[in-house]
Amino acid sequence: MVQLIHQTRPQTTCSDLIYCFAPLKHARLDYMVQKVVEMGVSILQPVITHHTQVSRINMARIKANIIEAAEQCGILSLPECLPAVSLKTLLAHWDKTHSLFFCDESHEIQNPLPLLKKHGTVPLGVLIGPEGGFSEEEQVLLRKHSFVISISLGPRILRADTAAVAALALINTTIEAWSID
Repeated sequence: MVQLIHQTRPQTTCSDLIYCFAPLKHARLDYMVQKVVEMGVSILQPVITHHTQVSRINMARIKANIIEAAEQCGILSLPECLPAVSLKTLLAHWDKTHSLFFCDESHEIQNPLPLLKKHGTVPLGVLIGPEGGFSEEEQVLLRKHSFVISISLGPRILRADTAAVAALALINTTIEAWSID
């Protein structure tokens, strides 16, 4: 039998934030996984795209990075990492009532905050593409879906791991961490 004697802080609830990403090479993937865990995602969803450069995903390594980041940051609820799916499969099975923010380097550069505030009710997802971006065919496919919201992360083209941090910081600031009930 286990008895709680002293609770140092309440356990935080998991966010309803799904992080969809094209797998990266080892060191960049490790960094990205650690950062998205720190930023509060609840689900990591690898997505295979035309330009994905990694054919195999080491799920044990991803899970180890999830645990390490959670331990370092005092996160009690571990995010789940789902098996990789194709972009078409992701879109076909996406809950249409949830927004999917597509971080689109070709999108007109404009302030993403109004779109995040308008469409950003949780649960939601954010999609970061591979090194080299999405193919033209994939961009057309993404834009066909009403639940996919294209946003710009600014005038610079960011590496995928940097884009993850930038996008999640925007979402946390706009929607999750700073929402006032």
